Amino acid sequence: MTNFNPGYILNALVYSLLGIAIFVAAFCIVDKLTPYALWKEIVEEKNVALAIMVGAISLGMCIIIAASVH
Repeated sequence: MTNFNPGYILNALVYSLLGIAIFVAAFCIVDKLTPYALWKEIVEEKNVALAIMVGAISLGMCIIIAASVH
C-alpha cells in the first residue's frame, strides 16, 4: 500500500468512461450501417443469430477499445 496514489482511481474512472463512450458510439455506427434496426430484430423478432453476431461484434469492439485505452 505504500505505492497507492488516489490519482490512479481517477485515471481508472476517466478511462472507463472514455471506453464506454467510445463503445456506445461504435455500436450506434454499426446499428446505422445495418439495413435493419438491430434492437427491433433482436427483441421483437427474436433473431438469436443476430443477437450472437452483435454480441461477438460488441466483445471485439470492447477488446480493441480496452487495448487502445490501456
